[in-house]
Amino acid sequence: MEADMILNQSFLKKFLDINFGVLMGTSRMLGVDISASSIKLVELSRKGGAPQSYRLERYVIEPMPMGALQDGDINQIEQVTDCLQRALKRMGTRQKKIVMALPLTSVITKKVNVPAGLREDDLVFQVETEANQYVPFAMDEVNLDFQVIGPSPDHPEEMEVLLAAARKDKVEDRVATAMSVGLKVMAMDIEQFSAQAIFSRVVGCQLPDSGKDKVVALIDIGASVTQINVLLNDISIYMRDLSFGGNQLTQEIQNQFNLSPEEAEVVKRNGTLPENYQNDVLRPFCKTIALEVARAIQLFYTSTQYIQVDYISLSGGCAVIPGLEEIISECTGVVTQVINPFFGMTLSGRIAPRQLKMDAPVLLTASGLAMRGFEHHDTY
Repeated sequence: MEADMILNQSFLKKFLDINFGVLMGTSRMLGVDISASSIKLVELSRKGGAPQSYRLERYVIEPMPMGALQDGDINQIEQVTDCLQRALKRMGTRQKKIVMALPLTSVITKKVNVPAGLREDDLVFQVETEANQYVPFAMDEVNLDFQVIGPSPDHPEEMEVLLAAARKDKVEDRVATAMSVGLKVMAMDIEQFSAQAIFSRVVGCQLPDSGKDKVVALIDIGASVTQINVLLNDISIYMRDLSFGGNQLTQEIQNQFNLSPEEAEVVKRNGTLPENYQNDVLRPFCKTIALEVARAIQLFYTSTQYIQVDYISLSGGCAVIPGLEEIISECTGVVTQVINPFFGMTLSGRIAPRQLKMDAPVLLTASGLAMRGFEHHDTY
């Protein structure tokens, strides 16, 4: 699967046949990130377009029942719906319009060349023709969208287009979940692209000179999947998913202390573990993560023409493990930091800064989705 370019406008607008005019005048956006471990909701407000003009109004992280999601797909729609309902109740928001995302594994993306100067109708026809070569499903079974990247570097008479296709049932499952609790999905994005969007807009400010001309590896360590997205000047140059995440730590806790999977997850979250947990379980797990990251970076080197990563930015549930960034930095030789997607934003009085510091790395995708909603509004 190729996914080496971010779509700067609404990514999957045609997926849902959305009229973005309804967003005019909206000052708040709600991003909803559904993952295997939890549902994350982030509500942002905005005045102006600079990072400091954003305000975090409220957020919530609601644990997901084990097995409700499998390989990014909704496996138990009733459990996911109940979880989303609980999250909304805890959050207390009045917002009904939301932006959601599909995992990269649920979307087929391909960069193709088409003749330059096509009229819109001809361009749509040409893209659909190209898509037939790469989408292994009948076209009436998928939602298709595309983004014009620009002139082809090697063929000036052509332009590059990034097309994307997802099976309709994968889109409809998420939309149905939202609709069942009274929410209206205004746009469907891709998880990595929404995370990349907020990194480019906000988080990059944390790097010297905003990371200009530097290769930055965004590494999101989720429950079952670790997502690698390598950027250069806000453009993705490499993406890869690893079958590794926080579930391995839960499994080690389960084995070490003779607990059920549910019990292991509870004690991991609330920190009620024996003293030997740090040395016998947590530190070896951190070293394993560091080795996986180091292998991923080496694979990036061998798969591309690049020979150096300048910075590593961590997100996801495991990113806040004390000392993990130092262990990864030591193992890889790359400066490593934990992402704060709310860097430069103001916080509402509902937000507890100390708790937010712990939760922020988990909220990267949800906050990126909320920010994407404003971008859709600006574009349309």
